[in-house]
Amino acid sequence: MTEQINTTETPDFKQFGFVDGVMQALDSIGFANPTPIQTQIIPNVMAGLDVIGCAQTGTGKTAAYLLPILHRIIENPVKGINTIIIAPTRELAVQIAQQLEGFSYFLNISSLPVYGGTDGMEWEQQKRALSQGVDIVVATPGKLISFLNMDIVPVQNLQHLVLDEADRMLDMGFFDDIMRIISYLPEKRNTLLFSATMPPRIREMSKKILKNPIEVNIALSKPAAGILQIAYLVYDKQKTKLLASLISGRDLQSILVFASTKSKVKSIARELAAEGFQVADIHSDLEQSDREKVLLKFKNRQLQILVATDVLSRGIDIENISLVVNYDVPRDAEDYVHRVGRTARAEQTGIGITFINQEEQAEFARIEKLIGYEIRKQMPPESFGPGPEFNPTVNKRKFSRKPANGRAKPRKK
Repeated sequence: MTEQINTTETPDFKQFGFVDGVMQALDSIGFANPTPIQTQIIPNVMAGLDVIGCAQTGTGKTAAYLLPILHRIIENPVKGINTIIIAPTRELAVQIAQQLEGFSYFLNISSLPVYGGTDGMEWEQQKRALSQGVDIVVATPGKLISFLNMDIVPVQNLQHLVLDEADRMLDMGFFDDIMRIISYLPEKRNTLLFSATMPPRIREMSKKILKNPIEVNIALSKPAAGILQIAYLVYDKQKTKLLASLISGRDLQSILVFASTKSKVKSIARELAAEGFQVADIHSDLEQSDREKVLLKFKNRQLQILVATDVLSRGIDIENISLVVNYDVPRDAEDYVHRVGRTARAEQTGIGITFINQEEQAEFARIEKLIGYEIRKQMPPESFGPGPEFNPTVNKRKFSRKPANGRAKPRKK
């Protein structure tokens, strides 16, 4: 096992010895003190060690690998592509590319986001840029494979491979794609794997693609301390009216509402719009360009409420979310952490509210077991009528756990 680099408490970024251009970017952005995951990971990446980073959303993991990689590119430039960063979704790839653009502003480093949903002209531009060799490529698995198959991507001198949201990629069925991508890459490289959870499949994959990795675990499967978590025991017919009541007249600038199905997302958005709220919905039925427009409006505070399926539960970095509402209890307990992790980011405060009907109580009990404590539960206001009593051993949702395709199937009788 490789010995971990000493990671004593670091008062500021100057201790890492970054090149001037990286420090200029940090100063201009206003980054002064590294987060715990940055303190532990940066020295190991600077030393050229393989790393497994296990951390929840909002801990600063993107900067933890981008900053030392940028430093190393300046110190040791190579011909062709230096770094490939693989992300599960276009949204996360865009987010990483945006952060990369900010951190590299004062550096002579080129980068290129590569993902699906582009037109023919963009395809040709990406093809031309890749063939010429940019320093950093941020890509989704499928789109990257399509270019690698053309044998035009100069990866023979690749120095860094980053797998971000690795658990999410495996959930989405990208294991074979990831292994195929790796088959094109040189064996001598530094590989960094980041995951919010560490299930057995991630362990198996890490053994295949990393060499003597340093493992860093930060707040695994725990919501941030700044999140006020509340649960309401409700019947389905009470949910939307209760939601409207909770947010009406309150100074909540940005609200994320997560529901389990596209049809519910659309229905919730319609009902809230009818109540006069500034609201939009986002789901896989929308064209990619429309999804991006909705996200931009939400980020720019032109919308108060965004109602979404799990497409947004991981990998989207939107600052200053006031409230996250789980309209339905997540089927996967880890998804709860990712959903409420949209708020209280970077040591801020926020609120996470979950609606629990009589069939979702066993799932919620699993969430409490995962995070290690009980969440305060309460009935809706008297005007809504009583909700169901909390008894997770009796009330169980009549569905099996979510399979790989994301659809729940009724249990066989």
